[in-house]
Amino acid sequence: MPLISYIFLAIILLLILALLYSRINHKRKNAGIDKGYYEQLLAKHVLFYRKLAKAEKERFLDEVLQFLKEIRIEGIGTTVTDIDRILIGASAIIPIFAFPHWHYQHLTNILLYPDTFNEAFQFQGAHRNTLGMVGEGYMNGQMILSKEALYKGFSVQAGDHNTAIHEFVHLIDKNDGSIDGIPENLLDRSYVIPWIHLMHQEMKKIQAGKSDIDAYALTNQAEFFAVVSEYFFEKPEKLHEHHPELYAMLTQLFQIDLTKK
Repeated sequence: MPLISYIFLAIILLLILALLYSRINHKRKNAGIDKGYYEQLLAKHVLFYRKLAKAEKERFLDEVLQFLKEIRIEGIGTTVTDIDRILIGASAIIPIFAFPHWHYQHLTNILLYPDTFNEAFQFQGAHRNTLGMVGEGYMNGQMILSKEALYKGFSVQAGDHNTAIHEFVHLIDKNDGSIDGIPENLLDRSYVIPWIHLMHQEMKKIQAGKSDIDAYALTNQAEFFAVVSEYFFEKPEKLHEHHPELYAMLTQLFQIDLTKK
């Protein structure tokens, strides 16, 4: 048999072996997923999940698990637990649950810190007041979260704050190319001007001390959008009561009415 035939056969054999290895590896990964276990974690720790109908719960779980397959979560100074993973996954899916085919195109991995961190990304020492951030520049594609803030966001003491949801909303905002508080991929063109007007109207109320929305929303439009989104998903009834116009706009944007859940 000519040498070229042996080379061709060797290439074919290598391709077959690579394909078999890929399938076996994929099966091993899937075999290690105990959906019932993760379902229990969601039911215990995530109120949003508990309020869903049975079919919605199944889809929510599937989307969380798919997210966790695609995005790497790495602990820096802490060990990543199953609870950490399920809370991060839930934080990612909650704001885009009405959009089943959504993909966080500006995210590849998440760094989980034990506590708050500073501008140099250090979680020890002074000036540690950052709970979470979406990376830009050389940090593009990365998100940093404080484990302490992650857990607090899903606790009964959270109020209308959830740092992880806040950061994922920034990524939703970024999906149109810029983090500017105007998520054009979700917001119908006819709602853009009313949304901007509503943002600045509410920002004036916050500045005058006539709003219960966290003053951090005054930082800029992007932070306003993230802060009120936290409020929307954490305390929808309260937001609906205190800010009906803002609530109505967010139901249009996220395509979900949480007061009916």
